[in-house]
Amino acid sequence: MTEPETRGGTRTSGEGTAYDLEAVSFGPFSLRSRLLERDGVPVKLGSRATDILRLLVSRAGEVVAKNDILAYAWSGLAVEEISLRVHVAELRKALGDGKEGARYITNIPSRGYCFVASVQRGLRTATPASAPNAPERTAAPPSLPHRLDRMVGREDILPELSARLLSERFVTLRGPGGIGKTTVAIALAHDMWETFEGNVHFLDLGPLKDARLVGSTVAAALGLVVHHADPTDSIISFLRNRRLLLVLDSCEHVIDDVARLAENIYRQAPGIGILATSRESLLVEGEQIFEIVPLPGPPQGARLNASEVLSYPAARLFVERATAAGHRADITDDDADVLAEICGKLDGIALAIELAAVRVGVYGLREMAALLDSRLKLEWRGRRTAPPRQQTLGATLDWSFGLIGESERAVLQRLAIFAGPFTLQGAIAVAAEAGEPIDRVVDALEQLVAKSLVSARPDGASRRYRLLDATRAYAMGKLTGGGEAQTIARRHVRYVQQTLEATMTESGRGEQASRSQERAGLLADARAALEWSYAHDDGAELRLPLAGACARLFVELNLLSEARLWSHRALATLDDANRGSKWELELQSTLGHAFMFTERNSEQAEGALRRGLEIAEALGDHTNKFRLLARLNMFYRRTGSYRHLLPIAIEAERIARLIGDTAGIAGAKALLGVSYHLVGNQTEAQLHLDEGVRDDAALRGAQPGHFAYSRTPQIPLARVLWLRGFPDRAVECVRPLTGAGAPRDVVMHCIALCWSASLFGWVGDWASVEAMAGRLATHAGMHGLAPYEAVAAGFRAQTMIARGEAKGGIELLRTALLRLHADRYELYASAFLAELSQGLAALGQLPQGLEVLHETIARSESEGGAFDMPELLRLRGELEARGGDIDAAEASLAASAALAEQQGALSWRLRTEMSLARLRRRQGSRNSLDDLAETYARFSEGFETADLKAARLLLDGTPAR
Repeated sequence: MTEPETRGGTRTSGEGTAYDLEAVSFGPFSLRSRLLERDGVPVKLGSRATDILRLLVSRAGEVVAKNDILAYAWSGLAVEEISLRVHVAELRKALGDGKEGARYITNIPSRGYCFVASVQRGLRTATPASAPNAPERTAAPPSLPHRLDRMVGREDILPELSARLLSERFVTLRGPGGIGKTTVAIALAHDMWETFEGNVHFLDLGPLKDARLVGSTVAAALGLVVHHADPTDSIISFLRNRRLLLVLDSCEHVIDDVARLAENIYRQAPGIGILATSRESLLVEGEQIFEIVPLPGPPQGARLNASEVLSYPAARLFVERATAAGHRADITDDDADVLAEICGKLDGIALAIELAAVRVGVYGLREMAALLDSRLKLEWRGRRTAPPRQQTLGATLDWSFGLIGESERAVLQRLAIFAGPFTLQGAIAVAAEAGEPIDRVVDALEQLVAKSLVSARPDGASRRYRLLDATRAYAMGKLTGGGEAQTIARRHVRYVQQTLEATMTESGRGEQASRSQERAGLLADARAALEWSYAHDDGAELRLPLAGACARLFVELNLLSEARLWSHRALATLDDANRGSKWELELQSTLGHAFMFTERNSEQAEGALRRGLEIAEALGDHTNKFRLLARLNMFYRRTGSYRHLLPIAIEAERIARLIGDTAGIAGAKALLGVSYHLVGNQTEAQLHLDEGVRDDAALRGAQPGHFAYSRTPQIPLARVLWLRGFPDRAVECVRPLTGAGAPRDVVMHCIALCWSASLFGWVGDWASVEAMAGRLATHAGMHGLAPYEAVAAGFRAQTMIARGEAKGGIELLRTALLRLHADRYELYASAFLAELSQGLAALGQLPQGLEVLHETIARSESEGGAFDMPELLRLRGELEARGGDIDAAEASLAASAALAEQQGALSWRLRTEMSLARLRRRQGSRNSLDDLAETYARFSEGFETADLKAARLLLDGTPAR
């Protein structure tokens, strides 16, 4: 059904319309126009319920929103949702929904309804005896196996297959066991029944034990009586001048004899179509391969809702089979992630999906997801009427395993050690015996791919291989049973460690990208290797180098919690032989970096970074020295220890120039720029950041393994531009950082959101601050970066206070500040404390507000001052003036103005001049606006931002604030 229609029959397009329903069927029902029949007998159904049915059927498989249904069935009328529920209940009753496993309409909570039964064009093909007046229908082909009422995820390939079969004459459906080759072949045979005028012969070769019986089996199916051991000539003579379709199902175990016969038929009987199904190609003249691929499933970790997950065929098949087996619960948004996880574990294999789905009613979705990690799934039984080889996954794999040679079996078992995709080099490393020619493994792997036991996909100029989950579990059982598991696991650990170590070196941009992809592809195997080595004494001496090699990978992939846990665990086993080694360097560097972002900026984090730097210096490792200096700079930024920033940044620039890498020098400029910014020298900050931006292309091209990766000069540059008096340029600079140009690194993404939020607060765009805070909370929560969640709460509190919700804002700020202080995370604390002081003053708690500012200023001064000291002094002066201490207020404001000028922070100076102007005007000074006018005149842009608008009002004589 592709053409929409309105209720009156005029075809339209768009959401909420019903499609052409002149003749469709589902289950025992047929629907023509507005007539619903069950087995040819009219079903009584109200007008509204009929409209609802027409719309849902027209969009079968989709979630139709309740508003769309109301707009269609009650066009132009305003009705309550209760009316919809009443008519849906009537419709379900008429259809017998829920009785004897039938399921037609499901409710997706808070979204709408979905028609889940299979819908087919045309009327039902069988006419029951009890309905003599029903329209005449074509009888189902008696010589073909029963066609599934609903084939999920394969409907779209049938037209292509039909066309190829008619044009090429000989097509083999190839794929692993249980993927659905036979289901597709049966459906295609039914579809082509009329094309071949009923001359379709379907042969299930699965039960054959003797390959020599292939010819006689085909002859018998054609009705031939032959008296020769080889009936090929008789078959060819019979077929030569005929037109028919021959379907040869399950050829892999008798493939040589099938191949010879099929090739002879293709050559000598031009009117014959041949459709074969096999786990490997027949490799004969005329054969066209059509790969049956796994059913597409939802991406893992994408956090889709229920309707989005159900848009994937693997999920739809699972839910339909679970419903047919008696599972009655609707899929909710809370279930979506679990269902996506289940589909991922079942690899899109139709048989695996069906075997698991029928047990959901017993175990539930979440328990099912856990059970799929065990070997139990290999023994779950399916339909009693299925061929024995398809009643369990284990039986299906036994069938395939029995068809391969000893060499291929040994390689398959050893490849089961891989937890994820692997390369040819990986296969050789774990499957080849010492001194053995690698050709044996290469040849065996080629045969395993050809027999659909190993899948292969292109990966640039090479290929990556993978065992489907069920195949891997089966082969791992064989490996363990054969006593080789420990030996192969040890080889696997060495391969992972050596491959990660070999790809850690710096390289050109193109090679960097290739190596980053190669490293990322090893994640699942890195995890598996770590688990094995720390669980078995056989892997004890491999633990430290493996953890060291994995540590950087975890950081590159932003898996900081894992990085922290494994680094800490490995360092606990450090012995004298490895103290001061490159592996201790990697582990200390990783531990310090990961600890400050996932836990707190502790002395342990600082100590790890300092120890790593000490080792890098001793080893003369410049790239790691730069990496550690950058991480220490970040640590002292976060703790508010600004006096350390410039010495570290200057040394980092020196190291970058020694290395001579363009991206590294640009990264060093970013480091210098942010350091000058935070210590309060905005002129120098802009100079260095502008230089960094000029080489930003090199930085953006750097891959996660590069020593300067994630140094992004635009993030601090936006704030510097605002401080320097360029508000419009600042906003223009920051916009891409919160959109398509956001940093790839998850930590830098958080920093971009934080610094963008602070900038939007300065220009008075509180809606953007609130949006940034929400995104920050979500992003930090998703990646386990707990300290940033407290920062997000602080920004939310600022927006509340800006909106006048002082009490709620103060409560949230105090909670956020407690967490920030506990984490020694002071970078944003001064701004939040300043906001807290204003909130307290607004609630009449002026002394408490002043005390907060006094403490904040004293803390900042003890650390060498900071970029926001002019603002803190200004706010203190305002509160002092409000409390009547005019002398103190004038002193604070004068100090603020002088410091702002010294820092090159024109925007701080403007704020202070406004505060001084208001104070002098209250004192009756005639020249109260002179300094403000002079400062205002220095701006060339930003006149629609909050501060400049307030200054303009003040200069125009309009009371402000």
